[in-house]
Amino acid sequence: MALSSIATLTRFSTTTTTSSYSHFHCISKRLRLIARAPTKSQHRQKMTSSSPEAKQEKITAPFGSWKSPITADVVSGASKRLGGTAVDSLGRLIWLESRPSESGRAVLVREPERPEDEPVDITPKDYAVRTLAQEYGGGAFSVSGDTLIFSNYKDQRLYKQSLSSKDSSPVSLTPDYGGPVVSYADGVFDARFNRFITVREDCRESSTNSITTIVTVRLDGTEIQESETLLGGSDFYAFPRLDPKGERFAWIEWCHPNMPWDRSQLWVGYISEKGEVSKRVCVSGSNPAIKESPIEPKWSSKGELFFITDRKSGFWNLYKWVESTNEVISVYSLDAEFSKPLWVFGLNSYEFIESHEQKNLIACSYRQNGRSYLGIVDDVQGSLSLLNIPFTDIDNITLGINCLYVEGASEVHPLSVAKVTLDDQKSKADEFKIIWSSSPDCLKYESYYSLPELIEFPTEVPGQTAFAYFYPPSNPSYQATKDEKPPLLLKSHGGPTAEARGILNLSVQYWTSRGWAFVDVNYGGSTGYGREYRERLLKKWGIVDVNDCCSCASYLVESGKVDGKRLCITGGSAGGYTTLAALAFRDTFKAGASLYGVADLNMLRAETHKFESHYMDNLVGSDQDYFDRSPINFVDKFSCPIILFQGLEDKVVPPDQARTIYRALKEKGLPVALVEYEGEQHGFRKAENIIFTLEQQMVFFARLVGHFKVADEITPIKIDNLD
Repeated sequence: MALSSIATLTRFSTTTTTSSYSHFHCISKRLRLIARAPTKSQHRQKMTSSSPEAKQEKITAPFGSWKSPITADVVSGASKRLGGTAVDSLGRLIWLESRPSESGRAVLVREPERPEDEPVDITPKDYAVRTLAQEYGGGAFSVSGDTLIFSNYKDQRLYKQSLSSKDSSPVSLTPDYGGPVVSYADGVFDARFNRFITVREDCRESSTNSITTIVTVRLDGTEIQESETLLGGSDFYAFPRLDPKGERFAWIEWCHPNMPWDRSQLWVGYISEKGEVSKRVCVSGSNPAIKESPIEPKWSSKGELFFITDRKSGFWNLYKWVESTNEVISVYSLDAEFSKPLWVFGLNSYEFIESHEQKNLIACSYRQNGRSYLGIVDDVQGSLSLLNIPFTDIDNITLGINCLYVEGASEVHPLSVAKVTLDDQKSKADEFKIIWSSSPDCLKYESYYSLPELIEFPTEVPGQTAFAYFYPPSNPSYQATKDEKPPLLLKSHGGPTAEARGILNLSVQYWTSRGWAFVDVNYGGSTGYGREYRERLLKKWGIVDVNDCCSCASYLVESGKVDGKRLCITGGSAGGYTTLAALAFRDTFKAGASLYGVADLNMLRAETHKFESHYMDNLVGSDQDYFDRSPINFVDKFSCPIILFQGLEDKVVPPDQARTIYRALKEKGLPVALVEYEGEQHGFRKAENIIFTLEQQMVFFARLVGHFKVADEITPIKIDNLD
């Protein structure tokens, strides 16, 4: 029985889950010896020799119709998100994980004392750790010794909790404003004045023009009081960081119309005896002749200020401030990215593992040519030593006791946290052990894995290339006829200032194990390749990204890897805009799926939140450009089926965007469907909605483009102008 073409889903999950720490022992055992990530041929050889499926004669069936154990349920179970890591006073890891099976609830979990024990949830059941600061959040908790401070999702208030007591109940630190209208993020403890310094976003007067400041919150246990403003006046703040003595204070700030990766400034303020900022100096970003965006300031134990910026080379590299002369000097230079765009608070790309009078040893990660590396920088010698670990994709780093906790993944490892133990010289990794995995059971599906191929393809600009990760169909039990080419699903990532990563993602394997080819495109404007590549999109959003996605699909067709008559495109948020623009202004693709995507740029500019309210001015240009690049204004140019998915609590891309394009396409007579989710915001967090979105995309494309029957039992929603 078909569901309504506008399916508004309100579901309540009763399933509970434990942390993804369980079952990590088998992963740990497999990775205990340090080795490079396997090459594709080595991985295939391993699967061929160990997989019972490989010894069976393959079934010949059309691409897209193959049966796979990687179901949408499996994908949703592997969709846990990691929201940061910290270490308690005993050196045990604390991590923040969101659980789709609990409607996306984010919970702090602590590593057990003994490896054979289960980890322990720190967050009481009535709480969830998540901040809505700048909508995207991040930096929702901080740990100092045995004290935890976190932002509670429901009311957005700050709470303090003791980690030394098993039955410690959170105690509120900030006032109740009658709703989640004041948010906090990216805080640090100030032992000198027994207070907490944090970024605050105040939406009490306006939800679209909030006031962002750096404030202090008292920790002395007295009655709840209003936080006191330490810094204000700029549009945005991030990374409040105190030196070891609590006498100097570093922060990042920026103003409209810039995003933090366009231009920002690093400041240092001096804290008076009264706890106020008595004077301040701009360390980086004040010179209009130098285009840079400093990020991630951090003090060494001896009081030196380090940070990352992209001055001169256009790549985010490590620098150090010389206070006596107010100069900035390079610590290590490389055409690689040592950080990433500040979409969320709490980025932590490097740590001081050793700091004394002679030198600092800095553990850091960087990204170059589509791959991440972990290394140790000696700031005196100006040298970089690589640590050989299986991860090829690395996010944040947290310093433990004689170890590093590294958030990462690879083409055969899902998003995980690994404990990397270093040798005495801090130059090699002695042990690599997975502590947490977003998908602890994924090893059972390894014979189905499609390994990504990093491809470089020509763009429409002569001599210019762009990048993508291509995943061919892969299933040990099935094959297609020799003359058939697979259908292609092209993904346009969100942002658009973001990056596709070539890591194990079961939502990709869901498609490839059923006989689809999949490609994840890093169009011009993506991160990971330096400022020049990132700025290809300035004033050209809706042009460069669309052209690159179409060029990538055409390249794969011309290479003989996919069927040119069965090209589909999908994307969320900004990727949803690229999807709709490609379908409106080009005829490369035969169907598309937009997840909380943008249809009307002018509407988005008028309704979106403060953080991105001027973002599009740099990406689009004039008022005429806003009109000319909005798919909603050119419904007559759409000529293929589209399915739309939208959260009804989305403040980044409001629901009217999806509803407007849906009504217009329905009136035109094109096959179209709209699915709306109650309780979802920008991005889907609930397991049932993740499942439904994935399955309905699959069956939609199969019915309209694929010309095959999917192997799964999926009840399709009603498609207007088709059913």
